[in-house]
Amino acid sequence: MVKFSMAALMLLCWWSATVTEAAKYKDPKQPLGRRIKDLMARMTLEEKIGQMVQIERQVASADVMKNYFIGSILSGGGSVPAKRASPETWVSVVNGFQKGSLSTRLGIPMIYGIDAVHGHNNVYNATIFPHNVGLGATRDPELVKKIGAATALEVRATGIPYAFAPCIAVCRDPRWGRCYESYSEDHRIVQAMTEIIPGLQGDLPAASRKGVPFVGGKTKVAACAKHYVGDGGTTRGINENNTVIDFNGLLKIHMPAYHDSISKGVATVMVSYSSWNGKKMHANHDLITGFLKNKLGFKGFVISDWQGIDRITSPPHANYSYSVEAGVAAGIDMVMVPYNFTEFIDDLTFQVKNGIIPMARINDAVKRILRVKFVMGLFENPMADLSLVNQLGSKEHRELAREAVRKSLVLLKNGKSANNPLLPLPKKARKILVAGSHADNLGYQCGGWTIEWQGLGGNDLTSGTTILTAVKNSVEPGTQVVYNENPDEEFVKSNKFSYAIVVVGEHPYAETAGDSMNLTIAEPGPTAITDVCSAVKCVVVVVSGRPVVIEPYLAKIDAIVAAWLPGTEGQGVTDVLFGDYGFSGKLARTWFKTVEQLPMNVGDPHYDPLFPLGFGLTTKPTKQT
Repeated sequence: MVKFSMAALMLLCWWSATVTEAAKYKDPKQPLGRRIKDLMARMTLEEKIGQMVQIERQVASADVMKNYFIGSILSGGGSVPAKRASPETWVSVVNGFQKGSLSTRLGIPMIYGIDAVHGHNNVYNATIFPHNVGLGATRDPELVKKIGAATALEVRATGIPYAFAPCIAVCRDPRWGRCYESYSEDHRIVQAMTEIIPGLQGDLPAASRKGVPFVGGKTKVAACAKHYVGDGGTTRGINENNTVIDFNGLLKIHMPAYHDSISKGVATVMVSYSSWNGKKMHANHDLITGFLKNKLGFKGFVISDWQGIDRITSPPHANYSYSVEAGVAAGIDMVMVPYNFTEFIDDLTFQVKNGIIPMARINDAVKRILRVKFVMGLFENPMADLSLVNQLGSKEHRELAREAVRKSLVLLKNGKSANNPLLPLPKKARKILVAGSHADNLGYQCGGWTIEWQGLGGNDLTSGTTILTAVKNSVEPGTQVVYNENPDEEFVKSNKFSYAIVVVGEHPYAETAGDSMNLTIAEPGPTAITDVCSAVKCVVVVVSGRPVVIEPYLAKIDAIVAAWLPGTEGQGVTDVLFGDYGFSGKLARTWFKTVEQLPMNVGDPHYDPLFPLGFGLTTKPTKQT
């Protein structure tokens, strides 16, 4: 009886000690370093490797999270719980996965990530802001910070605490299919726009240590500076290609915005698919570990891109065990697998157990991942609630997006002579024509990364205001608005229009699908310009993710506006066309004459643009009665 009591007492003491010890990493009053150290001391290799894995929503379940100790889930472009899913549905799904994570032995919460690159763009009814190419033209970092804060609220409204944004690429060639994700060809403009990071994450407290991530609570999200590094400098703008530049050039052009992002407490950095001078970035130890982590002092976690380690080899996945070794050894902490996670887990486990990958590398990765999770309060508040659902697509956010559209528009030409401007347009007219493939197409004006990865055409993808609807909302009640997508010249002449608004541009695309060697306006846009503008005074509004070929049509056009990819709030376009606000946007990209000039950036010896970086005519607001 005494022996049994002693054994029971010892068991009770051990259990009590374990509970006491467990309270350390779960206690928010403990110092961050102590919490991390305490938790890591309890973790098995299996649990540590699980933290390094990010899987796609489609292969996730509560059981998968529990059985494999998965550290993160993502929704890829267009990956949603259901078509037009409500924020309540999103919260329920995210929480379902989280319950699986919390049911593990140590209860480490997972972090759910999503591409929210111009608002919460995967989600129905979210506010879709202008793409970065337009925001760069605003030259307004405070506006961009407000957009970051609004985006964070809408992302959190769906229960998600992590956004794969911002893209801080410096696009040096508009033939690149991701150029609209870049704020500018000028690194100084990109650096200024990193102000979106404190918008997304919150303002860094004054006493913060440089490089330590910061996320300011349940209305903010962890941000992700991407794609490290040189993604915007590839040869001929080919996506995922090779950036050929010396180290000084890399530091001067492509690296500065990472300095700014780290100084603002960015939580994560995503590695680029591209190569630097022939070396795949996903396998570049010198730049990921040597420079980003050691030289710049980045203390958050480094994440791969989608199947990024697979693409270390050509063809992708040709030697996956080598890719795992090369990527993890280079310094990647979390791998966006995203589907075949057991293969990754098995390969990495084998490599650690056989001394191919040192345990110190695993510990570094896990320490960084846990640091972000602790800092953002995931351990204290792992479950999402419905308190922010009304933030999704809110009136306030749509007004902010409308302001961003107004400020992003760049007026390239106004009248066939400076003394005879066409803009602002009169709201009162007998009859006006609205034409062009992009005038009444919400999907086209939002561009790629909207609802679907590649974007969509049409008006039923989400809620918003097309430019045609905005025109109708803006003119006087007695003004007749005639819409004809592609009218012939005879139709235009016979109707005796007071003036015409022609809205043309590019069709939606994302990533490699957007690579273009010709950069032309999509048909029948050029035909519409020719037929309309040769018969009546016209303003051409170009809806595109980059400068496109317009020189052949320039003489025919009275006024031309670069509207970029404005998003859901088309009313911002007409706010400026009709003079309620003045034009103020300035080109953040050089507008070339011909594609044969490319690449051509400000400062180049052969710089001979149609419109230079910084160009933008201005108008003053007019009071129309």
